Amino acid sequence: MILLPGLIFILLGKPGRCLEGGGGFSFDGDVRHFAVATNTVYVATDETLYQLSHDLTLVQKRTQRGILTEENETDKRQFYRSPDSDTWNTTFRVNVLLPFDENHTLISCGGIDNGCGYCELLDLADISNMLYRENILVGPLKRNNASVAFLVDAEGSSYILTAIQQNQTKPTTGICPSNAEAAYLHNTNNNQKGGIFSLNADSTIPPFRGKGDLEFVDGFQINSAIYLFSNVHLGAKGSKVRLIWLESQTNKLLTMKSLRGASLQTSDRGDKGSRLLASSLVPGGPPVLWSGVFSVDGGQINTELVLFDISPDLNLKTDDDPDFFSATKSGNGNTVKILKPKKVLFRQNYMSSVLTVRHKTWMVFFVGTGDGQLIKLAVDKNYHTTCPRVLYRADDDHKVFPKIHLDKVDNKHVYVAFQNQMKRVAVSNCSTYKTLQDCWSAQDPYCVWCGSSRSCTFEDECPDSDWLSIPEDSQQKIVSYNVVKNDTDQITLNIQTHVTVGQMVSSNFACQISTSSTELCSRRSPRPKFPQCTCILSNSTLPAEGLAVAVRIRLGTMELLEHLKLMTCSDIRGPPTSALCRRCIDVGCGWSENGCSWATAGAKNDSVCQMMDSGMNISTMISSITPDVVSFYGKNHAVLSGQNLSHVTRVRIQANMDCTPRESPVWNNTGVSLTFHIPSADNKGVVKVCVVLPDGSCHGNAKITYKSSPSCTTITPSSSWISGNRKITLMGSHLEFVEGFIHNHAPQDVRRPLNTSQVCPHTCTNLSYTTPAAKNTQMSNVSMKVANETLACSKPIIYYPDPKFTSFTSTKTGQNIRITIQKKADKLEMSTAELSVFGIREEKYHKCIMVSKTYSDETEFFICEIKTTTKSNFQELKIIYGNQTIILRSNSSNMYLLILIVLLLIPCIIVAVVIVYRSKQKKLTVKMNKLMGDLELDIRNDIRQGFVDLQTEKADLMENVGAIPFLDYKHFASKIFFPESDAMMTSYIKDIGQDVVKVQLDECCQGLSRLIQDQLFLTSMVHAMEEQKTFTIKDKCSLASLLTVALHSNLLYLTEVMEALLKALMQQSSNAQPKLLLRRTESTVEKLLTNWMSICLYGFLRESVGQHLFLMVSALTQQTAKGPVDCVTGKALYTLSEDWLLWQAQDFSSLKLNVLFAVGSDGEVSESLEVNALNCDTVEQVKEKILTTFKAKFGFPYNTPLRDVNIEFERDGSFVPLEEVDASSEVIGEVTMLNTLKHYKVPDGATIKVLAKKTHPPLSPQGSVKDDEDFSGKYFHLIDPDVDEDQTKNPERKKLKLKEVHLTKLLSTKVAVHSYVENLFKSIWGMPHCRAPHAVKYFFDFLDAQADNMKITDPDVLHIWKTNSLPLRFWINILKNPQFVFDMEKAPHLDGCLSVIAQAFMDSFSLSETQLGKHTPTNKLLYAKDIPKFKQEVKAYYKQIRDQPSSTGTEFKAFLQQESKKHENEFNESAALREIFKFIQKYFTEIKEKLDQNGAPHELKEQLHHVKDLFDGLKSCSWS
Repeated sequence: MILLPGLIFILLGKPGRCLEGGGGFSFDGDVRHFAVATNTVYVATDETLYQLSHDLTLVQKRTQRGILTEENETDKRQFYRSPDSDTWNTTFRVNVLLPFDENHTLISCGGIDNGCGYCELLDLADISNMLYRENILVGPLKRNNASVAFLVDAEGSSYILTAIQQNQTKPTTGICPSNAEAAYLHNTNNNQKGGIFSLNADSTIPPFRGKGDLEFVDGFQINSAIYLFSNVHLGAKGSKVRLIWLESQTNKLLTMKSLRGASLQTSDRGDKGSRLLASSLVPGGPPVLWSGVFSVDGGQINTELVLFDISPDLNLKTDDDPDFFSATKSGNGNTVKILKPKKVLFRQNYMSSVLTVRHKTWMVFFVGTGDGQLIKLAVDKNYHTTCPRVLYRADDDHKVFPKIHLDKVDNKHVYVAFQNQMKRVAVSNCSTYKTLQDCWSAQDPYCVWCGSSRSCTFEDECPDSDWLSIPEDSQQKIVSYNVVKNDTDQITLNIQTHVTVGQMVSSNFACQISTSSTELCSRRSPRPKFPQCTCILSNSTLPAEGLAVAVRIRLGTMELLEHLKLMTCSDIRGPPTSALCRRCIDVGCGWSENGCSWATAGAKNDSVCQMMDSGMNISTMISSITPDVVSFYGKNHAVLSGQNLSHVTRVRIQANMDCTPRESPVWNNTGVSLTFHIPSADNKGVVKVCVVLPDGSCHGNAKITYKSSPSCTTITPSSSWISGNRKITLMGSHLEFVEGFIHNHAPQDVRRPLNTSQVCPHTCTNLSYTTPAAKNTQMSNVSMKVANETLACSKPIIYYPDPKFTSFTSTKTGQNIRITIQKKADKLEMSTAELSVFGIREEKYHKCIMVSKTYSDETEFFICEIKTTTKSNFQELKIIYGNQTIILRSNSSNMYLLILIVLLLIPCIIVAVVIVYRSKQKKLTVKMNKLMGDLELDIRNDIRQGFVDLQTEKADLMENVGAIPFLDYKHFASKIFFPESDAMMTSYIKDIGQDVVKVQLDECCQGLSRLIQDQLFLTSMVHAMEEQKTFTIKDKCSLASLLTVALHSNLLYLTEVMEALLKALMQQSSNAQPKLLLRRTESTVEKLLTNWMSICLYGFLRESVGQHLFLMVSALTQQTAKGPVDCVTGKALYTLSEDWLLWQAQDFSSLKLNVLFAVGSDGEVSESLEVNALNCDTVEQVKEKILTTFKAKFGFPYNTPLRDVNIEFERDGSFVPLEEVDASSEVIGEVTMLNTLKHYKVPDGATIKVLAKKTHPPLSPQGSVKDDEDFSGKYFHLIDPDVDEDQTKNPERKKLKLKEVHLTKLLSTKVAVHSYVENLFKSIWGMPHCRAPHAVKYFFDFLDAQADNMKITDPDVLHIWKTNSLPLRFWINILKNPQFVFDMEKAPHLDGCLSVIAQAFMDSFSLSETQLGKHTPTNKLLYAKDIPKFKQEVKAYYKQIRDQPSSTGTEFKAFLQQESKKHENEFNESAALREIFKFIQKYFTEIKEKLDQNGAPHELKEQLHHVKDLFDGLKSCSWS
């Protein structure tokens, strides 16, 4: 019932609720207070109180607006809430918000506008339910950020402790009672003396006062100790941070009088200007650790995070503090105790809040900043910090709320409040780390690498104890080592793993230390013991060049591999530079002042090397960086100036939060200046910059400031005319970082801002640019270009037709001429500032100064004046707007003269029309004759070109295709067994490490497995099912494949069952037409035969046929790629199938492209790769050819999938993105032509850059047009759509094309791949070692025996049986579906070619002679001359098999047993058995009847019933 009001509220759709992606909620007003209970978040804004679930879903909200009654006495005035729509005159401002879990109440106190203090007690589960209210002041009356309130427990009673800001210089005045004292204790229920909210339980005098101006920051209670933190301002004496301890006593008075105090001092300077900004207790203890964010100088910029031990000192005298005292004291106490910090953990500008969480031995600090960042900092037990990481970064600069809370439901999220929104941010992003090394290097205490799932995750999400994480102390490397040498010259290699592990890992720890030449470790070496391995070297000397060592460490199921280089430490010598020091440390030696030594002496951490001189005596200095303020997206082409820069190789950028500095390469280095890219950053703030010399040392000290990214809020004006060049002004923030503007209809046209340096010298809130032109009226989205990113503006620009100026009039006004220009009304809202007008008289231009603009119904009037002119007869105006110039003439000039001229011209026009008509008729005849001649010439050229291609075709296809991507056996078999169901393919493959099936399920499956091992039962079951009309062909195929999987471990039995079923099938077919046997798959046994052949011939396929098949497919693919392929229909110019022939193809040319691959995120590219393409290829086809060439050259695929790849074309020094469809695409009717290289005018030798798609939304709304549901209907490529088109636009596409002219392309393709086809066929009917495969010989002998038994003497019948069982049933399936054998995709045009080859293959086995003629299909004609030769080879093949000695039964049994054992445990037999039982259950009665007919023994039927009972029992258990 708790959620019911919230549910109703959501359904009603009341305003104010705005869920955001990533766990966020936006509020109507600014956040003032928020608190967290067990599973609920409460937020108070200016006028509303919200109740949210722990995942920030709205449950309830309560308005704080209402009516304050008019009473003579202030304390009698009553506050009543009013609905939003009613009249209201005041607002309840919440200043105290405390969830009281024990009482299930929410305490809400504050002040009423125009009133006094007011408190409410609300139901913690439903804030709409008010339990109590009272006009009383608890906490501050007015809103401030320097007061605190929290619940304390004193001897079993709970109180509200309020500590209120005190300002001695501005005392509170007014009609309401004020808080004159520093701290109060209020009751929390009516059972306490004085009643709820009362102060007067023990004394009438508040006993707690303070001296000076007081700001309270935080307070809490631990056991019996109460802690209160404040800033005390003492005027000219400065300020100090004070900690107050109170002890919970039997009453309020004693509790207040137990006051003790201390000062928190962050440095030895005295900290007179320091202030405490935020506070957080470190859970755990003793000791009581606490962290605070301190302002070093009293401001908000220079801040640091400091760790203190604040354990109470009970030896101090109570009520004897100089700043805080009871009413009976004067405040002249003794000198206060000083607490010094344990560690300054972190320095970062603008820190505003902190939350500390303890995770195992680590402390994790979540730090909020004033510029909208949430930073995570992990600190180990020795107070060493890891690399800070930004968990969340706001696009704007809104300050993080002073308090951060942990989600108490899962302890995996924190609540972070900003100005008017709240975010629920995950405490860790473990899943972003994809490798074990990355997971460990993140140094995140929350993350573990889970061995079973091979992923980085939270520890409680790893299903077992097979995990590892970072150690209890901070380490730089996951594996470290050192080399020591004792007095006997014995060298020992010590290897240490720095990890925390689960129980399964620690008990399964091993090391393997090896080298390529000799045995490294002696047998005296101790056994590995987690976490260390020790190797005593067999040889007491090491080679002078060093010894390469490989260390393989097993941790549970995980493995670490480290490559070490061991050297004699004393051989590493030279001048003591930082480079020599690092070299010494890197090989496991130690460094001391005298140089490199064995690790028994000297420092073993490279931190000592950072303090040393580089050894290069070069005074390199940095004087400036332009620009030195950028957004967190960075900046391209920054310029660094300085002295002696000629040796600089890189620019190093080091932020306080970066453990590993980032470096950027340099170019255009003149010695005094250089160019580099400022990389993007994860956080905002100031970073240090130095320049790196060849020895690795870094010189110079400059700074770059990262700020928020630009954002735009408004665009003025919001429209543009189609011709473009209209000045647009954007309003927003940080617009000084904008480098250009892009409209989605013209993505290649980057518009530069106007006068950026003048408008935005430092920070910029408005920026102007001019719009690009558009082709028609449309809505265009605007994006800002910042470095390598494009940021979308929220509002689009609408394009309207250009303005229409119709006429003008001029009148004399004193010494001036007033011009009134008439323009047709439109939606452009053109202003006078956008027009420039000149009056033209006697070829002289007179400036017309714009005065005003007026409107009438459908006309706009622009009024301007030409100064000091005597004549008013301006007959022409020159009007300029954007980049358009219009000459406008007066409509009152010489109208009668025009009429006269028209009357005189009419006879002349009639004579001219007659002359033109006769001339046109003659020209039309000439044109038609020329057109017919051109048509004849085109056909002649096409025929000649086809003949030339046929005679000059070379088999130059690449045979070196690299490693052949064979599928493993289980994936090959699953595709054969279940070709039409991907789900069934994966269901019956058993993966390594698959979970064990439940015991009771195993019992069921074992029972069924024993049952189907009985041949009588299995054959009866199959026959019973096949006799049912509801048992479809699909069911028969499924049953056959399921039986194959279930009996795969016993192929001998499966063969016996198949023989029995085949014999029964032959008996059924003997009375009809025996030649039709096995021709189709219409029975269970026929599908069973297909599967059996696939199992037995897999080895032969892979060893003898696979290479030839792959070469043939590769040759077809390469030959097809030589010519155009239509992207929409899949048709190709070079093909074997007439149905897939692209006879409509226009002329094309080959291009060689130089392809660069983007490396990293800062603009670096790889060396160029030459890729062959055609000018008619679409963008997607070019991507495919690039990735195919990449894989062919390097032997492995490109690391980004095709869908996530973008390509750009270098034009005039800049890169232009290439898209399948953009604003420049040609449109015919409603069909769009896909963009090609020819469309973009890409020349031969052009440079193409390949890069991954950006995370921001692309300018084009669609990544690939193939995602469109109506792809073939909305787009075309090389085959024109069936719509009318102006033939003058693209005359080359309108040439007449005849399909028959291009049939020679089929023959040229056949010639190119013929040798591969021949080799493939010969490998299939070849006889390695003069022996056919075991299965082929065995099955052919079986067919011969059955023919003898059935008295069949016709040799054609036997030939057909063998052809139907082997070539038709197995080889055709393989030839048409190479994806069953290889890891590849089959394109539609490739499928057409394979069908032609498969047809030729089957024709080779045919006994009939094909009659050829002009109407014979081309796929028959193509191989007509080759078929007779193939037929002879097939006859010889069948004869060889028949003449081959039969294999013994023992030999074939051994073959089947070997095949079963070879692939055991690769299939999920249990899953197959469960599916088989579904069939048994469906036809249970029919199976029983068939068993009775076949005389099955009683025990067999009992066994069937037992299996059914087991499965039925399993089903009932699963439901119960």
